[in-house]
Amino acid sequence: MDNGRKVDVICQHTQDGSVIPLRVRFTDDDGQRQTFNIKEYNDLSHRGTRTMQNGVYVTDATLVFECHIVVFNNLRTITLYYEPLHTSWIMTT
Repeated sequence: MDNGRKVDVICQHTQDGSVIPLRVRFTDDDGQRQTFNIKEYNDLSHRGTRTMQNGVYVTDATLVFECHIVVFNNLRTITLYYEPLHTSWIMTT
């Protein structure tokens, strides 16, 4: 998965094994660390191997979340990808 930016994600793991993303953190273009609370999300995981609309290739094992965050009082949509094989989170906008 080469598209996107590597980010930190704080998430909750539920007793049934589900993952719920809570916060995303990354370094912005000015070198400042930014943290955003995830207001709502849609779990798009486990829908088979495919190429997403933005060109990101995912497998059935990839966790995919379409999330809403507030940036400067504007609601923005981001997509978070977690690939268990690489143990890293990627964000696209």
